[in-house]
Amino acid sequence: MNIHEYQGKSILAKYKVQVPVGKVAFSVEEAVEAAKEITAQTGTDTWAVKAQIHAGGRGKGGGVKIAKSYEDVKKYAGDILGMTLVTHQTGPEGKLVQKILVEQGIYYPGESRVEEYYMSILLNRASGKNIIMYSTEGGMDIETVAEKTPELIFKEEIDPGIGLQAFQTRKIAFNLKLSGTAFKEMTKFVSALYKAYLASDASLFEINPVVKTSDNRIFAADSKVNIDDNALYRHPEIEEMRDLNEEDASEVEASKYHLNFIKLDGNVGCMVNGAGLAMATMDIIKLSGGDPANFLDVGGTANAETVEAGFRIIMKDPNVQAILINIFGGIVRCDRVAQGVVDAYKAIGDIPIPVIVRLQGTNAEGGKKLIDESGLKVHSAITLQEAAEKVKAVMN
Repeated sequence: MNIHEYQGKSILAKYKVQVPVGKVAFSVEEAVEAAKEITAQTGTDTWAVKAQIHAGGRGKGGGVKIAKSYEDVKKYAGDILGMTLVTHQTGPEGKLVQKILVEQGIYYPGESRVEEYYMSILLNRASGKNIIMYSTEGGMDIETVAEKTPELIFKEEIDPGIGLQAFQTRKIAFNLKLSGTAFKEMTKFVSALYKAYLASDASLFEINPVVKTSDNRIFAADSKVNIDDNALYRHPEIEEMRDLNEEDASEVEASKYHLNFIKLDGNVGCMVNGAGLAMATMDIIKLSGGDPANFLDVGGTANAETVEAGFRIIMKDPNVQAILINIFGGIVRCDRVAQGVVDAYKAIGDIPIPVIVRLQGTNAEGGKKLIDESGLKVHSAITLQEAAEKVKAVMN
């Protein structure tokens, strides 16, 4: 689950990671009032005004401004709120900005140079260890740094059995070319950041940039936090941070039925039980001359309700010209899935696009017979090749 920058920073602050004082605002008036409250608390006379959307590259798209007066705050808040912000991560359609973060300025007036670093924590699935990735080149896209100056990216793996060690935090501070007070502050920062990552069951913490101020304080100037969906039951306070306005409407609906759904840009909808089989099904669609319109895993307990929900979600995409249902009967019986397809078809009414159902495994023959004798406009198949050929035939 993705969360907003201000929400990520609230988690960081809980675990003593130093973040700028900030407040979320939903209107221009709230933004100005927030700036005044921040000044009263910190004494700052500059503020960052930041669009809050689930995408990076906000600054380049005009979604981050530095205000030096309350009039600036008012102007920038008015400009950003309600804008459709287009970045390299939003796609050309962009995202509507409905809230902003007003934050304490940490780039002090008169500073000749501010040090910015990149830091992230994630799981290295190859080694089964958490890894801290960091660089002196903060504020830049890490992909660009990796491509042009890979020697400036450092990695520190942490053995989950013993956790992050003090010598590792010192090594990180040393590689970032810090000394004195800044060195000590960075070791504290890294230790607190890793603690926050573990405690919140995150799949990613990315801070870009980490800022060293002229008085050697270390701040998380930004935050991108992803939480493992499978661990949300342990964190109801984080689950409440979910912003449905930032998610695709079809994916939100699918989650209500516990369906794993990701919308794509193709013309063939697919409904499958099992993630691996779903990936293979997408390959089949490509080989048949089509393009997958979605990834949809109905899980191992597919029934009439989940199949019907899957149908309705797929058909909301106007680009879909055919639907391929590919079920392997292991845990679930194929005849039950077939009955679910028939029941769902009748519940929805006339489905104007071709539907191909491929069943293999337990009671596959019975399932095929049930569909063939249903009188519905459903094409049945047993083998992957047969399914691919029928998809190709209905697409031509």
